[in-house]
Amino acid sequence: MKLQGKEGSRNIDDRRGNRGRGMSGRTKTAGGFGLGTLIIVIIVLLMGGDPSELLESSGGAAAPAPAQTTGGVVEETTNAQIVSVTLRDTEKLWGQKFPQEFGRNYQEPTLVLFDGQTSSACGFASAATGPFYCPADKQVYIDLSFADLLRRRFGAPGDFALAYVVAHEVGHHIQNQLGYSQQVSQARRRMREKDANAMSVRLELQADYLAGVWAHYADRYSDLLSDGDIEEAIQAASAIGDDKIQKQSQGYVVPDSFTHGTSAQRVRYFTAGYRSGDASKKSLDYFFQAREL
Repeated sequence: MKLQGKEGSRNIDDRRGNRGRGMSGRTKTAGGFGLGTLIIVIIVLLMGGDPSELLESSGGAAAPAPAQTTGGVVEETTNAQIVSVTLRDTEKLWGQKFPQEFGRNYQEPTLVLFDGQTSSACGFASAATGPFYCPADKQVYIDLSFADLLRRRFGAPGDFALAYVVAHEVGHHIQNQLGYSQQVSQARRRMREKDANAMSVRLELQADYLAGVWAHYADRYSDLLSDGDIEEAIQAASAIGDDKIQKQSQGYVVPDSFTHGTSAQRVRYFTAGYRSGDASKKSLDYFFQAREL
């Protein structure tokens, strides 16, 4: 990514180095899971939307903060810049598109940077929950050590892999504003687990499509992308498909339990958004209701 001289977002709540902030009262932790389950939780929630149901079901002590990664402060500073510049670029795009496509103003989300643990309106957040969007407070949460996890555990290195993660979570914020998240939440309450999971997949893949739409404009108009950046995003999308994650973690796949989509689906939806750049309601509805799911 071409970060030099690029404007960062003002909507950053940097809680790093202040782990106790906002943690008064009852906390909800991931520590109650067994080690094997926790590993699955870390993976499955990597690109999650609202993690509150899972967080509320857990108890016990908080998961320890991850160790400092190689590169130390310099690496974390670079990752913070990637996140901030990406968020600002999404603000510019969706600030233009919302009035054009939906006849309303775009409400910019706040992105919370934390290390180790913090709290959200959706419950306790730790490095183990991975990046997520909380619709209750309209904020994106991310521990920057996730960039190292992407590289080491999932073989998805590169600055644009992290940018894709941010754009995906912003996609959940867009879904929340446009009512897609509420549709899924209401429908899930009336469905069997298999069908409810399928609804979650629709939401995740549409967020991938929205991330691709942002990448389309970032590539053509923001002078932000470098050679190989789109390939980094595609590699990241492929690495965190439900089928690949389940195969790695338990040796077999259970399609009825998918909540985020297969590797092929995630790549296909991101690529569709990147190629078209179409943010119209018609396209968003299509990529939410696709029969292939």
